[in-house]
Amino acid sequence: MRLAERVKALTPSTTLAITAKAKEMKAKGIDVIGLGAGEPDFNTPQHIIDAAFQSMNEGQTKYTPAGGLPALKDAIIAKLKDDQGLSYDRNEIMVSSGAKHALYTLFQVILDENDEVIIPIPYWVSYPEQVKLAGGKPVYIDGKESNGYKITAEQLQTAISERTKALILNSPSNPTGMIYSKFELEAIAEVCLKNNILIISDEIYEKLVYGSSRHISIAELSPEIKDQTIIINGVSKSHSMTGWRIGYAAGNKAVIKAMTDLASHSTSNPTTTSQYGAIAAYMGTQSPVEEMREAFEKRLEIVYDKLIAIPGITCLKPQGAFYLFPNVKEAALKTGYQNVDEFAAALLEEAKVAVIPGSGFGSPDNIRLSYATSLDLLEAAVERIHTFVDSKLVKS
Repeated sequence: MRLAERVKALTPSTTLAITAKAKEMKAKGIDVIGLGAGEPDFNTPQHIIDAAFQSMNEGQTKYTPAGGLPALKDAIIAKLKDDQGLSYDRNEIMVSSGAKHALYTLFQVILDENDEVIIPIPYWVSYPEQVKLAGGKPVYIDGKESNGYKITAEQLQTAISERTKALILNSPSNPTGMIYSKFELEAIAEVCLKNNILIISDEIYEKLVYGSSRHISIAELSPEIKDQTIIINGVSKSHSMTGWRIGYAAGNKAVIKAMTDLASHSTSNPTTTSQYGAIAAYMGTQSPVEEMREAFEKRLEIVYDKLIAIPGITCLKPQGAFYLFPNVKEAALKTGYQNVDEFAAALLEEAKVAVIPGSGFGSPDNIRLSYATSLDLLEAAVERIHTFVDSKLVKS
């Protein structure tokens, strides 16, 4: 069977591949600690489960509008007003089968062949692949470690061409956990307005912010920049609902209509039961969200110091999300490995710790560790990495 050309060059998801291998090793009885997961280790809050269960018992098991239940759109509109001070109408909201689906659908409706999308490095693994599937061309800007892995307005201006259609911003970032400040966003917004560049603001980790840091949506800055921004968000990370597959896009009504029309021919509608759960997530108590955030922050504070004590490893302290993104190039070279990919593979095979190589995020000197697991396992994993590095250093 001959496959379509557009899928032949696809790179499989690094995060899913490593997680699957770790699970396979565990199934064989091998004591592996997996730090690859991109999902909270908490169950979905009970009031959300109860609301979904109730909806099924009440017969809410049929098709919904392709762009989502009106009641869920209203809940999202209220959330955006309360959290960001942004006003949207129902025709500016599209509910999707996860935030990933919202992004995929967005690229499909805005990109023509060879249109360019600017993607800061490090990036979430699916951004480039989704752009390419829509016929677009990823254009990368290196977010320097010295600048918190964030791009500058000057870098953005230099990367823009006559084919540039959009910029992706992810703040808080997967994989780095870093957050763009209001000052940085204002400078980027000015460049985008001047060059008529659409901003795709991926805000899926907005509720997971630590210390004195604050998440700011670039759409908050002015009515003009709001009109040029599509917000992508959902309940997966904030409410520990990764498997429920509910995300959304908010923005220009013409774009949202096109996305909704496309979804009507692909998914028909997001899962009905999950939509009722998402209504409860946004309209019900937010205390479980804060409890989860506090747990992640506590883990970060404990594990971060242990990680940077390992020889050859440096790490910027994350401001949000639930990932550490240490630079391990020195540790890899000093322990006899040619690159970080080899180092990460050895961690899995010898130390029995699964991490994601940074090459999957465009940063070959780094690895990504998720602290969305218990503190005991996190401490054990970092101890294993420390022991592994020390043992290799002694031998060398």
